[in-house]
Amino acid sequence: MIPFLDLKTQYLSIKDEIDTAVLKVLESTQFVLGNEVTALEQEFANYCNAEQGIAVNTGTSALHLALLAAGIGAGDEVITIPFTFVATVAAICYTGATPVFVDIDPVSYTIDVTQIEKAITERTKAILPVHLYGQPADMGPIMEIARRHGLTVIEDAAQAHGAEYKGQRIGSIGDIGCFSFYPGKNLGAYGEGGMIVTNNPEYAHTMQMLRDWGQERKYHHVIKGYNYRMDGIQGAILRVKLRYLEKWTEARRANAAQYDGLLKDFSLTIPTVMPYSRHVYHVYAVRSPQRDELQQKLNDQGIQTGIHYPIPVHLQPAYSDLGYKIGDFPHSELAAREVFSLPMYAELTPPQINTVAESLQGILQGVTV
Repeated sequence: MIPFLDLKTQYLSIKDEIDTAVLKVLESTQFVLGNEVTALEQEFANYCNAEQGIAVNTGTSALHLALLAAGIGAGDEVITIPFTFVATVAAICYTGATPVFVDIDPVSYTIDVTQIEKAITERTKAILPVHLYGQPADMGPIMEIARRHGLTVIEDAAQAHGAEYKGQRIGSIGDIGCFSFYPGKNLGAYGEGGMIVTNNPEYAHTMQMLRDWGQERKYHHVIKGYNYRMDGIQGAILRVKLRYLEKWTEARRANAAQYDGLLKDFSLTIPTVMPYSRHVYHVYAVRSPQRDELQQKLNDQGIQTGIHYPIPVHLQPAYSDLGYKIGDFPHSELAAREVFSLPMYAELTPPQINTVAESLQGILQGVTV
């Protein structure tokens, strides 16, 4: 069996440090926010080359608070993509605003920047690009369009810890960057967690209050807020793991390079790294018209795979009220039918990657195109 993700192996490699960090929190009894979370906020902001970090309980909460801090609310529109995890769109809806979709670029799987301007109306307040799979969106044109139209840019960097656009860390390019620390992410908690980074002190102050019941100080509620605080234990765990993130990222990139070399001549589309991008390979997504058959045969041979994502958000029943239909975003819809993800994590070994490639080669030779 080659698992799609192997969190246990990663834990065992840093077990002593993790266990010590957790015990330290238990002894301090700083279970919600506290010193470990405060330290993580500064360390992660530094990692992103941002001024301030605001730790929260999930990546979804990060997006929600970022939108609220930017003044997004009922009657507003936010431009994003339908080929993403549903949280991107849910967070927009939480504010009362309306998601407006733009199709993806079929090569990068990120927002097609040539389509953004056509989607802007007098109600548009923000652009929410998604750095999907660990590859940055084309932030240069996005920022230029946003500045010209007076729009806020909120980066959905849930899958892009450490990714770079033209040498600049993702999360620090737009007005606000939002990260998820869900366990399977490149930097994952042992539970839920998220982070917001920004260079805007006013946004930071607002989000700090919003995550903690709108309090400026204890029992002084300045604005209506939420209970979106990070647990102290998760803060301590993430501080340990952050020290390894660059090492793990380079291991992912090396694994991706090995996959690239082995799969480049297969009848399979492998990831394209855009010229402006430091791709961090949250997943290694390939695509094939025979996706379902390939995935089943790999599973039969003990190789786990994933699909990110099989149904674009505009075709999800929960979001049918947005009024979109099949055919509205053809690149997103085709990707949803064809894309699947091979095992990818820092601890994946070269022999395991060879096994995946050999299995794929044998299966592809037997599949009728």
